[in-house]
Amino acid sequence: MQDANAAAWAWFRARMAGLRPAAKPGAAVVRTAVVTDSAAALPPEWVAELSGEGVLTVIPMPVMVGEEIYGEGEDDISETIALALASGTSVKTSRPSPGQFEQAYRSARQRGFEAVVSVHISGELSGTADAARLAAARVDIPVKVVDSRTVGMAQGLAVQAGVRAAADGSGAAAVAAAAASQAAHTRVYFYVPSLEQLRRGGRIGAAASLLGTMLSIKPILALDGGRIMPLEKVRSTARAVSRLEEIAAADASARPASAVRLAVHHFGNPEEAAGLAERLAAALPGCPPAQTSPLPAVLAAHAGLGVLAVIVGEEPTPAGDLSDGLST
Repeated sequence: MQDANAAAWAWFRARMAGLRPAAKPGAAVVRTAVVTDSAAALPPEWVAELSGEGVLTVIPMPVMVGEEIYGEGEDDISETIALALASGTSVKTSRPSPGQFEQAYRSARQRGFEAVVSVHISGELSGTADAARLAAARVDIPVKVVDSRTVGMAQGLAVQAGVRAAADGSGAAAVAAAAASQAAHTRVYFYVPSLEQLRRGGRIGAAASLLGTMLSIKPILALDGGRIMPLEKVRSTARAVSRLEEIAAADASARPASAVRLAVHHFGNPEEAAGLAERLAAALPGCPPAQTSPLPAVLAAHAGLGVLAVIVGEEPTPAGDLSDGLST
């Protein structure tokens, strides 16, 4: 898995080569900062490279295990969550406070940025975008809030698209449109061994129709319009993983191979995720390799142990007005 991720990173770095335009004579000046939340599942190395320059800020999503509150990125909580889920200990999540966003926006202003684009987890699953809007109303720097209507690395790809646009010197409207366009071109497919944790967290949405048969089926789910929707139901774990692979490969095959972007998420089953990524690479030899990573804690808390998710996206061609999902 490490070698596969190294190959994926080589491709990511090649595509993101223009992130430091200020270092190039005559290049555009970055005027717009990007803020997101930790549900975006952005690779830590990439975040570290940009955070020091102020171009990108990631706000941690809080997770409560029992009576203790942890912050994604501030604490290594994956093992804590896994043990809690296995033992039946309560695991809950919450949105970041408006004050955290306000601090990030004011910091961008102090660093000399002219505007902020704030890209967040689907508003159908979290109130994070609402918290960002509350903060935006309190600061003296223009802020555009983008409800990505997605999660995980699908949201992360939207953030990366926004950062690329910002690196080109684009203003806030263009940066927000780039993020929204990328999100609209990206799909999330996932398998969970049980719907119970999603039910407890109230995130099950239309997939609630599966609850009556959840003991006898293995659900394959997708995000549609920002909501969790049932895609298929099969009778065994092996078949569920196989169908997840087939669905993701069919989606990727229908896109221009060189533009496809893939990611595989897991929680508590890294070997299974690595095998899935390897099989996708074999099925899609013309596509860049999938990046494999654990689900962010805020998502793992709801999906539960054994989840497998595949993100299928592409770099879209420039589009027209993609303001749907944006707010100032």
